[in-house]
Amino acid sequence: MPKGRKLTPSAKPSDLFEDIRALIEQARAATARAINSAVTLLYWQVGQRIRRDVLHEQRAEYGEQIVATPRQLTDEFGRGWNKAALTRMMQFAERFSDPKIVATLSQQLTWSHVVELLPLKDSLQRHQGERISSQERAVSFGRASGKRPDPSACDRRPAGRSSNTTRT
Repeated sequence: MPKGRKLTPSAKPSDLFEDIRALIEQARAATARAINSAVTLLYWQVGQRIRRDVLHEQRAEYGEQIVATPRQLTDEFGRGWNKAALTRMMQFAERFSDPKIVATLSQQLTWSHVVELLPLKDSLQRHQGERISSQERAVSFGRASGKRPDPSACDRRPAGRSSNTTRT
């Protein structure tokens, strides 16, 4: 119910409808945030487990190490568990190895936002990308922008200096 407004027996039907509508929308948004958080944590845990048990914390040729797993997961749980998805989960676990950071990220970002951050190799770029993605999410939760964080927008080098520029 909107703040400051109390439901009374004499409330107009339109007020009642709007109050119930607001309750439903708030519950939907809270549910979506909880699901996104749980899914992001799950994907990190899957990536961690594969890295630990299959790859023994080493970088490896992912395709050679996990052949049957995607097929078995897809058979039991449906789409979304293919080799490419498992590779992203492993990359997530590799790039964000601290469980405390992952717990915070999972509350602030959706899995789609995390996937957008994975190509950013530099930790400063990732941090800036996290901040940008978090702000985008705050402005419009649930709407996919279709845009990836621009690595140059996350670059902390002085203006006019690209990563390819060498000093002479």
